[in-house]
Order: sequence, then C-alpha cells, then structure tokens
Amino acid sequence: MMKPVLRVDGARASAIHGRPVLDPPKAAWNSAMLVTASCLCPVFCTPSAIALFLILTYLTLLIGHSVGMHRMMIHRSFKCPKPLERTLIYIGVLVGISGPFGVIRIHDTRDWAQRQRACHDFFAHTRPLAQDLFWQLTCRFEFERPPKLTIEPNLADDPWYRMMESTWRWHQLALAGFFYVLGGWPWVVWGVCARVIVSTAGHWTVTHFCHNPGQRTWLVRGACVQASNLPGLGLLTYGECWHNNHHAFPESARIGLEPGQTDPAWWVISALEGCGLAQHVGHPREAERREDLVHFSGSGFRSDAVVPDV
Repeated sequence: MMKPVLRVDGARASAIHGRPVLDPPKAAWNSAMLVTASCLCPVFCTPSAIALFLILTYLTLLIGHSVGMHRMMIHRSFKCPKPLERTLIYIGVLVGISGPFGVIRIHDTRDWAQRQRACHDFFAHTRPLAQDLFWQLTCRFEFERPPKLTIEPNLADDPWYRMMESTWRWHQLALAGFFYVLGGWPWVVWGVCARVIVSTAGHWTVTHFCHNPGQRTWLVRGACVQASNLPGLGLLTYGECWHNNHHAFPESARIGLEPGQTDPAWWVISALEGCGLAQHVGHPREAERREDLVHFSGSGFRSDAVVPDV
C-alpha cells in the first residue's frame, strides 16, 4: 500500500476563523459558462449536440476527475506510467473546474478542515444548497490563519502540470474550435459551456449531499464533518457517492466497498490493473490499523453525530 501524501500543515492554522470572499476569476468563469449555456442551449439544440454533452460530461468526469485527479493524483491510490498519468490528468483539466494544483488545493484544504474539531460552514457544506453552490462557484475562503499547503515535487516541478495549471481555461477554447469544425455552434455551446457548468455545479452538488447527514457505516474519530453514502447514485456519480467509505479509507482506489455499491471509476482502475497499466493499487487498510474509525454493523445509521477523540 502506498503511503498517503500529507500536503497540509495546519499546526498554526484555524479552520474556523475566516470568511468566504468573492474570487473574481472563478466567479467570471463559472458565471460566463452558466449565462452562455442558459441563453444559447435552447437556441442551438440538436440531437447530436445533446449526445455530445451527455457522453463527454460523463467520460471526462469519470476518467479525468474521478480516476485521474481524485483517486490517482490527490490520494495516490494507484500509480501508472507517466504518459498515462498525464493523459488522465489532462482529461481532468478538460472538466473545467480548475488546474491540477488548484484541484489539489481545493480538495486538501477542505479535507484538512473537515478533520478538525470544528470548521467553517464553507468547508462543512452545512448551509442550504443554493448558498453552498454560490460560495463554491464564486468564492474562495480567506483564512485569518491559513494552513500551509505543499505539493510534492513530482507534481509541482513537472513542466506539463505547471503548464496545465497556468493554461487550464484556454484548453476549452481549443476544444471549442475542434467542436465548431465538427458540429458548428450547437457542439460548442453544449460540448463546452453546458458541459463545464453542469460538471462543476454537479460536482459541488454531490459534494454538498455527501457531507450532510445520511447513511453512514463509519465514523472518523475527532472529525467535525462526517461523510455520507448516497444509495442508488453509484452509476451517476462514478462511485463518488459512497463518500462515507471514502472518508474512512482514502487510501483505497475502490470507493464502493460493499455489495451493490456500484463504482464505475473502480471498474476503470481495475481494467487498467488487468492490463498492467495500474500498479500499487490501494485497498482499505487492515483492521488493526483502523483505530481512528468507529464501525457500525448492518446497514449503518443516519446521524450527524461526531465521535470525539479517545
């Protein structure tokens, strides 16, 4: 099993003190996609454009975001050859949420905050969905005492990833040009604008519900935010809906751990492993190393209770 990457040093930081503030580039990017899609999708609506939107949205989120960025890049739950690694992360960049370093920063800062004794609602996702979406799509969190984030050198010093981080928005323009040649304006509007805003808002919507009270089998001791599983949504969310499992076992490449927990991203990783393209595939740690967890047998429970440190 690969050792987890510890990127956040929160020794002198506070996950509570601070506030969401408008992030102009983020707000402009997501607002432009939302307004353009809302105004032009009804005008440029063709069967081929809708098919492109559905297929590309699903595949980029599945292969690029869930497999490449989340399970491989962030959690290092498997390794693959460098060309394939870069390809997976590039597909993740095309989702349109952020560049690779930006995604790491968003994820790891939130993950650190949620594992403290208390954290701001911005990280806990406890406000109503509409407010939470507004914050995540237009704001950044301004800490009074911020944690220190250090991205490991094999990513931070890689010229490919540095280029992806500085140019991630522009790749949508190249994609738009390609789509215009193949399908005209309907493919541009549906394949870029609609796809990006639905992917981004959809990501934060799933995140919101996965971090609110729901079905839980595991509790992480001392964590102020306990994740939930969302039964029945495995296929739609690429397996990311089994988030209670993921909080308990972030080292595992497979998130749908129980029978019936559909996990398409795991199917992809398993296929890569079968072809020899994925190595050091992570699995849930052994029972004797789960002292940070409390397990509830059966179907779990529904609660927002926090288990304190013992």
